[in-house]
Amino acid sequence: QVQLVESGGGLVQAGGSLRLSCAVSDPTGSIYQMGWFCQAPGKGREFVAAITWRGGVTHYADSVKGRFTISRDFAKNTMYLQMNSLKPEDTAVYYCAASRTYSIVPTDYNFWGQGTQVTVSS
Repeated sequence: QVQLVESGGGLVQAGGSLRLSCAVSDPTGSIYQMGWFCQAPGKGREFVAAITWRGGVTHYADSVKGRFTISRDFAKNTMYLQMNSLKPEDTAVYYCAASRTYSIVPTDYNFWGQGTQVTVSS
């Protein structure tokens, strides 16, 4: 059973930076791709960024291109989301998720972390 644990959220001023981490346990080696999603109050879960777990191929939502960087340390079984130039509209709960396929659709992700709050003040 895949288990995911996020950390690193918090409160930051606009223009600041945060780094989210996602510790990954995948005993059966079933993960193909990892992703970050966010959910703001009153909104659905939205794609932020994804990375193929072994190949390291990345994909970003247009709204975060040039500001966020997804990466993974395969040896440490950890995925990261470096968030720079943060804006108030980035405020949301951020979730890491694991999928057995290549997808940016939340319903294609089989395993989810508990979420971590990111709040950006203006």
